[in-house]
Parts: sequence; structure tokens; C-alpha cells
Amino acid sequence: MKSLTLASVAVAVAALSAVAVPSISLAADSSVAFNAGVVTDYRYRGISQSRLQPALQGGVDFTAGAFYLGAWGSTIKWIKDGGGDANVEIDLYGGYKGEISKGVTYDIGALAYQYPSNKLKPSANTFEVYGAITAGPVTAKYSRSTTNLFGFANSKGSGYLDISATFDVGGFAVTPHVGRQTVKNNSASTYTDYSLAISKEISGITWSATLVDTNTSAYTGAGKDLGKAGIVLGAKMAF
Repeated sequence: MKSLTLASVAVAVAALSAVAVPSISLAADSSVAFNAGVVTDYRYRGISQSRLQPALQGGVDFTAGAFYLGAWGSTIKWIKDGGGDANVEIDLYGGYKGEISKGVTYDIGALAYQYPSNKLKPSANTFEVYGAITAGPVTAKYSRSTTNLFGFANSKGSGYLDISATFDVGGFAVTPHVGRQTVKNNSASTYTDYSLAISKEISGITWSATLVDTNTSAYTGAGKDLGKAGIVLGAKMAF
């Protein structure tokens, strides 16, 4: 895996955060937050989206009471590896969060993954609906595609079950995770992913290290196993 030094990560995040953000006037229960970051490998559901190489990322989130909207983007390589033509992924999402009882919350929403001019057939563009329940430190989330999933033919109705937790251990956030991606009508591409992340905010930057692995070798790009075990370093700034 190609990786960045921590110094390189810091420089990249500082450069991204230097972009001027316009002043926005909001209602009392509304807010806008921006984020920018860099990772040594963009892993999504355990699979590298950047051919095991670094990626730049950033996004914006708007909240109004219990409602939220957001947009997030990352550089990618897997579309070109698949014969298409897209260098970026853009995610558009929105939803509603509420409380079921004390200490138990829910989150329902929808997410559109967009790969501009991806030229893949079927298209890589994907739309999912999701629902999550959080009880204490543990969150269980299920996402279901209402379109073909990331370019897989006849895969409408694919699902992803994600269970994770976040614990404070000596000032570090420790997040174990396990997920199961089911690709409808394509059992060979169905798999399980695992990860363990450790993160800490220092001087406004959240630094992270994540050990990630899957039980599949079905996903490849440029001759590389995109689901192999690896460690991903990251740095992210919110402003």
C-alpha cells in the first residue's frame, strides 16, 4: 500500500482548510459545517476506492433541528480501473434523526453516490435508503439500494448491514466495526469486512489509524487486491 507520512498528511489538510468559507446567516436551530481531509487509502465497506493509494476528501453538512443535508466528495481510481472515466465520487445525502427513548436514537435517510461521466454500463451511480439505531456506544445500520449497486448488473435491492461501536479509551476514540455487503444476483461479490479504528483530535485535526480487512479477493484494480488487509492513516479538519 502506498502511504503518506504524517507530516505530508498535516500539510495537505492545512492546505485544504485554508480555502475561504463564505459567511452564512442561519436560523437559531440551524448550522453549516465543513470538513477537509486526506487518507492514505480510501476504503469504503472494506474495499479500496483509490487503488490502495492516497485520496483527498471534503464535505459540507447542513442541519436544521432533526433534519440534515450534506455533500461529500473524494478522489477515486476504481471507475477508471473498471474501464470508465471518473476521477471523483460525490455523495449527496439527507435524513432525519430522532430519539426513541433515553439513550436510544434513530437515523433514517437516503444517499446518492454520483460518479460524473462514469461511462460504465450499467452506470456506477447508486441510490440507497438507510436506517440506523444507536444505543449507547453501539450503532446498527442497514442500507438498501433502490438502483443497481455500483455498476453491478441486476443488483437492485442489494443490502449492507453495518454494526459498529465507539469507546473512549484513555482519550482516544476506539471504533470496532463489522459489515456485510450482499450483492443481489452476484454471490461471488458478496463479502464481509472488518475494521478497528483509533482516532484523536490534536490542535483541531482528527488523526486516525484504521486496520481494515475483508474476506474477499473478488475486487481487484490494476492487478491489485483491493480488499486485502491494510492500515489506513488519515487526518481530517472540521471548520
